[in-house]
Amino acid sequence: MRRSARDSEDSARKVNRRALFLGGAMTAMFAVLGARMRYLQVDQADEFKLLAEENRINIRLIPPTRGQIFDRNGRLIAGNEQNYRVVITREDAGDVEAVLRRLADVIPLTEPDIERVMTEARRHSPFVPIIVADRMAWDDLSKVAINAPSLPGVTPEVGLSRAYPLDTDFAHVVGYVGPVSENDLAKIEDPDPLLKIPEFQIGKIGVETWMEDTLRGKAGTKRIEVNAYGRMMREIDRVEGDAGDDIRLTIDAEIQDFVQARLGAESAAAVAIDVITGDILAICSSPSFDPNLFVRGISFKDYAALTENDHRPLANKAVQGAYPPGSTFKMVTALAALEAGVITPETAVYCPGHYETGGRRFHCWKRGGHGMVSLSRSLSESCDVYYYDIAQRVGIDKIAEMGRRLGLGMRHDLPMSAITEGIMPDKAWKRQRYEQDWRIGDTINASIGQGYVLASPLQLAVMTARVASGRAVQPRLVRSVGDTELPVPEAPPLGVDGSLLRSVRQGMYAVINERRGTGHTNRIVDPALVMAGKSGTSQVRNISAAERARGVISNDQLPWNRRDHALFVGFAPFDAPRVAVAVVVEHGGGGSSVAGPIVRDVILRCLTPGPLPPLSAYPESQRARMETLLTSLPLRKIEPEVTARSRA
Repeated sequence: MRRSARDSEDSARKVNRRALFLGGAMTAMFAVLGARMRYLQVDQADEFKLLAEENRINIRLIPPTRGQIFDRNGRLIAGNEQNYRVVITREDAGDVEAVLRRLADVIPLTEPDIERVMTEARRHSPFVPIIVADRMAWDDLSKVAINAPSLPGVTPEVGLSRAYPLDTDFAHVVGYVGPVSENDLAKIEDPDPLLKIPEFQIGKIGVETWMEDTLRGKAGTKRIEVNAYGRMMREIDRVEGDAGDDIRLTIDAEIQDFVQARLGAESAAAVAIDVITGDILAICSSPSFDPNLFVRGISFKDYAALTENDHRPLANKAVQGAYPPGSTFKMVTALAALEAGVITPETAVYCPGHYETGGRRFHCWKRGGHGMVSLSRSLSESCDVYYYDIAQRVGIDKIAEMGRRLGLGMRHDLPMSAITEGIMPDKAWKRQRYEQDWRIGDTINASIGQGYVLASPLQLAVMTARVASGRAVQPRLVRSVGDTELPVPEAPPLGVDGSLLRSVRQGMYAVINERRGTGHTNRIVDPALVMAGKSGTSQVRNISAAERARGVISNDQLPWNRRDHALFVGFAPFDAPRVAVAVVVEHGGGGSSVAGPIVRDVILRCLTPGPLPPLSAYPESQRARMETLLTSLPLRKIEPEVTARSRA
């Protein structure tokens, strides 16, 4: 009995111990839970409230305002205009197609429009806004705002779009912007998130693309609150981005407009350059095109009209075009021979109208020949035989070396698209390109700017500026970025003896100002503005022996695309050069008759105030004709300097 009682007491004590242990464990567990709840509800309350807030807060990028582009005097070339548009965000809209069809009852939307938006929405993240309609009228934008409750995810916006107020004048220089393509993204290793926003626009050609990073700026951000249905309730805050830097070019918009108008409907190019600073004052290619068409989405019809035009309006002939420079190259051959000491300015060569070597006959343009010719007369009357002869004495390698010193055969570093290097051939070049030896005939052809030699109008303008100044002038297109003026480095000496350059310049003076000079009709009679220059005519077809025997067919009797190219280069004033100009007119015929008058007009426009060159600078017999021509030019009225950025 006693054992049984003791066993009962022991069991009771064990039960009590278990109960106490379980009670203690439960108390501890509740204490831990209570502490955790207090931690979550009190200590971490703010953090979890923020997380809950962020579940209904979207962060979106704010595209920056693109930097504007101005001419040297502050006139607007590329700016930004206010643009009304509607966007849709897939994560806020839910059924995108259903929302779009309701939107189509409010504003004009076609089936292709809806399909395009659906395709874009599938391609991009759900939080990325897709542009549904762009460049809308204010009335349509108002209708969208009024119907907002039935259009979840749809947002009316006021943005900025690129606009080019001088359209055709600067199309080839400034270029245009367009939506970012997959090809654009593939070229960039770590693309800016901005570039992934549908319809975000970047530079495609010209200054717009080469200075894209400068012009684009940096994105801002905005936080917006949305409700359970994804509708935007309010904008909580925003951080504005950094606008792109403005750029000021060296070009004078009024001179550019004059040159573009002066080229007219010709397939041509012209470059005017400051001989001292290298500033490009005008650089034009004709015909041109309206870059605004590309910004707004060019139609198939308009694009076909541009691509099917045999005058190639989309090509920038001023920097992309590579032409045989013809007789404008003769200064290069002359300087090479003078520097090598194989001739002096007084050295005379007999021209019977042809030059024979290696059993071949090379003809002068003047069938009867020029007789005895020295350097000055060889330039003024453009005798080919003189250059055939001296080229054989000096050799192609020294001619090519001089050509490169004068800026030929190299790519000049400007923020423009597809700048050509041209071709300044020598023996090594031909061996590398064709695996052939250089021949005597190659040298003869090269001596007068034919054969393998190719140069752009930009290169010819640089060559002329270097001959005029005696310095290695570098062309410059950008004058300032933001508020920072870019320095103008002093051009180093060309390294050619000044007396040799003066001899060549004297020959260029004779071209214009001596009665027998090939460019005499293009003279300037104002003593303070006297011009020097050189004509050139480059063949684009071979002339057979039979045709030469019966008489070479004149250009006006040939189809347009088989006529010679017309070239002319010039600088002025002769005694103190300030501007150099080069003009190439494709299939224009004679350099002196077609390109020469344009060079004179451009030089006068650069050197004198006012919208038109002064009639008093022309020979009296030409003034009536020039007045008719100049006053008929379709010059535009260019707005004065813009002093404030166009911000919306």
